[in-house]
Amino acid sequence: MSPMMKLEWQTKTCKELLLDYQPARHKGRKLHFAGVGDRDVYNITAPFMNEGELYIAGRVEARDSEESEIIFFTCREDIWTPKLDLPKFQLQDPFITQINGEWIFGGVELYFDQVTKRAIIGWKTVLYRGKNLHELKHAASGPWNMKDIRLTALSDGRIGVFSRPFGIEGTRAVIGFSILDSFDELSETAIIQAPLFRDQFLKDEWGGANEIHLLTNGFLGVLGHISYTDDEGRLHYHAMSFVLNPWTREKSPVKIIATRSDFPDGPAKRADLADVIFSGGLVRKANSLADLYVGASDTEAHYMEIADPFTAYEQMA
Repeated sequence: MSPMMKLEWQTKTCKELLLDYQPARHKGRKLHFAGVGDRDVYNITAPFMNEGELYIAGRVEARDSEESEIIFFTCREDIWTPKLDLPKFQLQDPFITQINGEWIFGGVELYFDQVTKRAIIGWKTVLYRGKNLHELKHAASGPWNMKDIRLTALSDGRIGVFSRPFGIEGTRAVIGFSILDSFDELSETAIIQAPLFRDQFLKDEWGGANEIHLLTNGFLGVLGHISYTDDEGRLHYHAMSFVLNPWTREKSPVKIIATRSDFPDGPAKRADLADVIFSGGLVRKANSLADLYVGASDTEAHYMEIADPFTAYEQMA
């Protein structure tokens, strides 16, 4: 292990991490969607190739509602439109990856009270799997009230699982990680039992993993978010990253890689969501650059070219 991963580091607040943050040279750009009426599209995945065509999965919902559906979009002349022959899912916040030749797709299922049908009483992360997007079948559901469950292939053929439980020992939410021999071992119990990282966030702040990149040296590049609520009740979500050695559990410090101010101004679903971006995915490119895709203020989707946050760690032995 390189000394870079062994350096002692102290947990920092969001505000302290922002002091270390160097904004990208160029402001992000808004993605444009059609074919969904007047609904918003946000909290997207990064673009991914499927059957020779580029896709994005996005959360689609009315401005005054939390009842969402995930739609798969394809792009023509810089406009993303629904792929009509693919299924839609009554879920929020899509994520997708490939493991052993299968798509692993998921999102968050909300549960509403039976009286008003609008008040949210809880949620679960739901996972699907399939050889192609037409044949995605339900594969597993996560524990009650846990978002940001993510899976990744490991270089030794096993599967890494990231969790994000609430309220552990007075914390808001923390990240957990475990290794399974195969997808068939995935269960609520296995997710709940994932050992936790207790030194990434202050107790009144929280974060989660959004997308995992298997690096060429076997380390895991984690794209995620770090968040807090200010004294006026406003939420602040920033894109962050860290790198994990899955076998030793050594990890790099959390680093902020983008903020809401890096992207064009736009509307917010609510006033308390004005300073929110939600990391959707990262497309790694040549020359140590990457395109970061985010949802913004729970209304829009944006992307921005940034320095690849994983390059330096990928070069470690």
